[in-house]
Parts: sequence; C-alpha cells; structure tokens
Amino acid sequence: MLFESVTQNGISVQGVLFCTVVSLVLGICVACIYMFRNSYSKSFVVTLALLPAMVQIVIMLVNGNLGAGVAVMGAFGLVRFRSVPGTAREISSIFFAMAIGLATGMGYLGYAGLFLIIVGLATLGLSISNFGREKVGERELKITIPENLDYEGIFDDLFQKYTSQAQLIRVRTTNMGSLYELQYLIHLKGENISKEFLDELRCRNGNLNIVCGRVSTARDEL
Repeated sequence: MLFESVTQNGISVQGVLFCTVVSLVLGICVACIYMFRNSYSKSFVVTLALLPAMVQIVIMLVNGNLGAGVAVMGAFGLVRFRSVPGTAREISSIFFAMAIGLATGMGYLGYAGLFLIIVGLATLGLSISNFGREKVGERELKITIPENLDYEGIFDDLFQKYTSQAQLIRVRTTNMGSLYELQYLIHLKGENISKEFLDELRCRNGNLNIVCGRVSTARDEL
C-alpha cells in the first residue's frame, strides 16, 4: 500500500532501490573527481555525492506528470536563488552530478556509468595537464598612488625593464577619493617577483600600498 501509487506507473520497488544505490555510487565517484587537486569543503562534497540520488528519485516520482514536473522546476529555481554563486568547477560538478541523476532516474544506468567514465577521465586528464593553466610570470599588480599624481605613463619605464607585457585593467578611487588604486595585468620576465621592481615602484608611488601576486581566481565564478 505504501508504494502502490509508484508501482502503478510501472516502477518496481526493487528497481527504485537498485537505481538509488547506483546513483549513490556514481555520486561518490563524482565527488572524488571533484576533490582531485582541488580545495573543497565536506558539506559540498557530501551534497555532490547525494545529488544524483536525489535527482533520480525526483525524476522517477515525476514520471511524465506535467504538473509535478512544473512544481519541481519551480522548487529548483528557488534553491538556485537562495544559494551563493560558486566557482566554475563547482557549477560544472553540480551539472555533472545532476546529469547522472537524470540518466539513472530514466533507467539508463549503463549510459550513466559510461558518461561518468568519459567525463571523469576528461576532467582528471585536463586537471593533470597544463591545459588552461596560467601563463608563467603572469601576475596581478595593484598600486596605490596619491590623487595629485598623474598615473598616465608614470610606470612605463619600469614595466619595460621588468616585464614583457603590462596592461592597465582598472582604476578606482579609495580612502574617500584621496587615493587612486591602479590594477595591472603584467607578465614578468622571470617567474619570481623582483625586489628591485617593487622598490622602484615604491619610490614612484610615495611608499603607499603595492600588491603583486597571482591573478585572482574570483574571475572563475559563474
């Protein structure tokens, strides 16, 4: 009696349990792929492992019911707007887990396993390789200067001496408009940041704040 409404649609309890177990196993594999050479939190990894099973259950319960499908779509929309933006890898992993859940929910367990193998191997291979890795010597440079200092071309000779390429990305005011912060994308001639380079920059900007480091990963957010 408890499962009669589901079994009337041609889905057996054994089939639901088997698909759920497969979804959990594949979800754990997706979580392991995400953790490979990546920083992560336990809560996100656990969610990623459970997501295929949850999507699979929803798909099986909807099973062609248009009204239930619209309600589920609205629920997923509310969850999306209640969550903070994630990085590109987090978003792709969520879609990866949801795709596997959709496949297992439709009963395509073999295709779900094949999809996991293909996309998982591609993800691991691209993570190990140098594909998409930042260029050697690429750095983000932020220089604070007084408001009365004309920043047009003031550091060009230093950039020509210590960098192979320098591009002004953004200019913004700080400290109630009394200071300017210049943000550059530079390519150093070597891999390390030269102390002489920073010392000469300090002489030009009045010994105000200078930040030079790797390019910010905030651009990876979707």
